[in-house]
Amino acid sequence: MRTQVLIVGAGPAGLLLGQLLHRAGIDNLILEKHTGDYVLSRIRAGILEQGTVDMVTNAGLGARLQESGWLHHGIWLAFEGQRYHVDLHALSGGKSVTVYGQTELTRDLMLARSSANLRTVYEADSVQLHGFDGTSPSVSYVHQGQHLTVQCDYIAGCDGYYGVSRASVPPQAIANFERVYPFSWLGLLADTPPLANELIYTHHARGFALCSMRSNTRSRHYLQVPNDQKVQDWSDDAFWNELRLRLDPLAGANIVHAPSLEKSIVPLRSFVAEPIQFGRLFLAGDAAHIVPPTGAKGLNLAASDVFLLSNAITEYYAENSSAGLRDYSRKALKRIWRAERFSWSMTHLLHPNPDASAFDQRMQHTELDYLINSKAAMTSFAENYVGLAFEE
Repeated sequence: MRTQVLIVGAGPAGLLLGQLLHRAGIDNLILEKHTGDYVLSRIRAGILEQGTVDMVTNAGLGARLQESGWLHHGIWLAFEGQRYHVDLHALSGGKSVTVYGQTELTRDLMLARSSANLRTVYEADSVQLHGFDGTSPSVSYVHQGQHLTVQCDYIAGCDGYYGVSRASVPPQAIANFERVYPFSWLGLLADTPPLANELIYTHHARGFALCSMRSNTRSRHYLQVPNDQKVQDWSDDAFWNELRLRLDPLAGANIVHAPSLEKSIVPLRSFVAEPIQFGRLFLAGDAAHIVPPTGAKGLNLAASDVFLLSNAITEYYAENSSAGLRDYSRKALKRIWRAERFSWSMTHLLHPNPDASAFDQRMQHTELDYLINSKAAMTSFAENYVGLAFEE
């Protein structure tokens, strides 16, 4: 079996890359270790930057996003019981963000791939990458008891932080940069109306809280919790009661107790691998980097990787030029580190740190006060939140 580009991982990064390559006439095959239902069951990010929305639309997948996505021109920052509005649209020169769940985008990408009769192998076991340091890479795997091998020109590793792609790189060829934070996010999804017209990011002495939404009738909320907390430690009522304590009075008064549709705890970390290209293997998305979810950058950063990688691969087949492929790691990492900086900065700004000194606490409060009272600081914040250009 042969294909031009073998993509490992059928999450948003792999599916979006496959869609863009297909539209450019480039044959590709996706291998995914889990079932399609499992991929769709993962509850993840719901904020799309302007550049991601434009990219998805240009990939021919904008219809449902435009119909069901929720355009937001701003966000709320809450601090010391007061709520402050950040006018992203005005401060960023007319850009906005769109609320559209990652699950919905993944579903759109799956349907597009299925409709075009493109090849995706789910439940691909024992995936192994071979020869990517030479000119004839291949990928072997087991599917329904059969041992199969696919020859290809390039391999795109889009299989996440724990995937086989980055793990296949010799340790001496890659450097990993990581920060693990001393707290996690407890998330709850429920069929309740949003607590405000836009997202609320709250700094509180009891811990950070985020009030988000998926639609007019479905909300997603988060609480900062210690790393040793378990989902079973939190009843639904305990979650709603704690959320009320952390929010400003108006938002707290709007809380509706409802059964959770899903609850999960996610540890926070920042992670970057360097480089992210190794011969004919290219990493994208969570295989290359992880950001804490505070800045809503995970899915959007994967989209910018895919933008650069798809352009480079298309250039190779259209113009017989490897210039873009050779420069992929440098270009992608430049934007990755900028997104990492913003996500780290927001995380530091909004989360009380259990290890912080009294001085650290005062500095955090001062930084928040400066942000909400400085147009220059708010402009920089808005520019980063709506998303930097995919390519300078």
